[in-house]
Amino acid sequence: MTRYANKKAVVIGGTHGMGLAVAEALVDGGAELLVTGRNRRNVEAARAKLFSRAHVVRSDISDMTDIATLGAEVGQKLGQIDFLHINAGVSDLEPVERVTEESYDRAFNINTKGAFFTAQRLLPLIKDGGAIVFTSSIADESGTGGMSVYSGSKAALRAFAKVLAAELLPRRIRVNVVSPGFIDTPTMGVAGASAEERAAFMEIGDAVTPMKRHGTADEVARAVLFLAFDATFTTGARLTVDGGLGQDLSPIPA
Repeated sequence: MTRYANKKAVVIGGTHGMGLAVAEALVDGGAELLVTGRNRRNVEAARAKLFSRAHVVRSDISDMTDIATLGAEVGQKLGQIDFLHINAGVSDLEPVERVTEESYDRAFNINTKGAFFTAQRLLPLIKDGGAIVFTSSIADESGTGGMSVYSGSKAALRAFAKVLAAELLPRRIRVNVVSPGFIDTPTMGVAGASAEERAAFMEIGDAVTPMKRHGTADEVARAVLFLAFDATFTTGARLTVDGGLGQDLSPIPA
């Protein structure tokens, strides 16, 4: 396929789950791509999966030195890019009384600070008329127990995206957010959870989602790439991929 031929893209957090699905779709469509990940095992697995079709780089979005180095590497390997997808994120399910300064800082350093400064560093490399898509979450406007810090970090990310959309209008760079609900990924969005906890989380997700199932990483990837390349009159928007979970849908009574 050549849908993305002659396009250059960077996927931050693209070595597993939703980010990897975006990366695979891009390279399958002919794009030249650089993908980052923090976990060495995921980086090596992605490198093997994508083979020579993408540059796969280990980079920690919470490390300002890594962000600076990444900017230089993107410039060297790709030059100007058409699309930046910032997908890296972390979630710890903690009630307010169990939140520590360490867990708070970890969430905001990755989900918010790292995402912001990565976008800032790579902005000079994005072509005029290009696009940025941030991965947020439906938690960015929900009030789900145990997700105070995660929700706050994602709400801040969404606010950043709207302001960036306004500031980048002169360059015609569109900035949008995709907000997934329950998505079937290797970690289920909670990296530290056990297999039993992830299974329970999946049952809960299937029960509360109006469509009665989890979304797939490929479904999120299609939404991301729609915002990146097809939604040419859309900026500052939030697209939910949540099976109706955030829409307060109720079936017609039998």
